[in-house]
Amino acid sequence: MNERTLHLAHSPDADDAFMFYALAKERIETAGLRFEHVLRDIQTLNEWAREGRMEVTAISVHAYAYVRDRYSILTSGASMGDGYGPLVVSAEPLSPDQLQEVTIAVPGLLTSAYLALKLYLPEARTAVMHFDAILPAVQQKRVPAGLLIHEGQLTHREAGVHSVVDLGRWWKDETGLPLPLGVNAVRRDLPEAVQRQIARILRESIQYSLQHRQEALRYALEFGRGIGQEVAERFVGMYVNEWTVEMGEAGKEAIRLFLRRGAEAGIVPPVGEVDFIE
Repeated sequence: MNERTLHLAHSPDADDAFMFYALAKERIETAGLRFEHVLRDIQTLNEWAREGRMEVTAISVHAYAYVRDRYSILTSGASMGDGYGPLVVSAEPLSPDQLQEVTIAVPGLLTSAYLALKLYLPEARTAVMHFDAILPAVQQKRVPAGLLIHEGQLTHREAGVHSVVDLGRWWKDETGLPLPLGVNAVRRDLPEAVQRQIARILRESIQYSLQHRQEALRYALEFGRGIGQEVAERFVGMYVNEWTVEMGEAGKEAIRLFLRRGAEAGIVPPVGEVDFIE
């Protein structure tokens, strides 16, 4: 039987590595599909998605507003911040009200962290930086404040910076829903049967890792940018959990509301119907 090769793009982070461990190490049956893993930071993946480069890709929920014509969202593989999420930190102690007076380094204009920040603080002044340069820049006072994604949310205290606002906590208080950050998306031009097969395989990969946690964590640690096992376990637990196996109706509603609020604020174009592949 001829195998069909698909490109699977995701970020080089512990949570994504954990999620795709079973696929990367061929621990599950893929029924004639072969996945070539392509690792890039999320802003690059968002930009590539606008060109439709990858058949299957991680994208920011924010970016879906610009790629809806090319991609549908898989209901497995989402990263949801359930009462926690991207974190604004500062070099000197600041109150949330003082944030409008300073420039905030952000990890890309298509990231969900950026959309959440603009919903929280519409007048925010921002400067784009690579996501893993933001914490050192704040620590060294090269920028007054920064928006942290990935494991910086857990390691910022050791860096001696000050927490100003957790956007996931703000969103939960505001809406009662988790903050939708990243999703896996599949290109619409693939046959529907193949799209559903991909959805099943990715779900099985996530379930395998959750069922073989220590094995998958050892692999994920290779992508942790120097973080220890305890931080990696906490970070993976935050973003690979029951929401990731299946986002359910609450997860879908969180995505719809996030994009609707973004459109109402004039930050993203109106999306209309959000298409999900079960």
